Amino acid sequence: MRRFIIIGFLVLMSFDTLAQLSFKLASSHAMPLDFDLDWFLRLFSAPWVYGAIAGYIGAFITWMTVLKHAPVGPSFAASHLEILSVTLFSVWLLGESLNVYKVTGGVFIILGVLCLAKSEGGNAQIQ
Repeated sequence: MRRFIIIGFLVLMSFDTLAQLSFKLASSHAMPLDFDLDWFLRLFSAPWVYGAIAGYIGAFITWMTVLKHAPVGPSFAASHLEILSVTLFSVWLLGESLNVYKVTGGVFIILGVLCLAKSEGGNAQIQ
């Protein structure tokens, strides 16, 4: 069961990362923002829009599946690990900068997930 949950969160993180990066690339492709027919055609001609849609659908299905088997508290916290993967992939693929604030935020996210997982693990042993 533990392996299932870990794999589930990795899949969830992958879908979330795909969705966020695709959304960013689609929005860049659709510029300038005009809200006219040309803008809609530009937006929906970009393959990234469909990557974002697929990522969101995949993340939703994965999230619902993982929630059947994992405790809600740590699951909710772990679902935010995609912030780290999106940040790292944005630095690597999109040339965005990595600064001390992003690194510090990432460390706090990891510490929060670990604290919640440890807390939930302790509660399971008591019961």
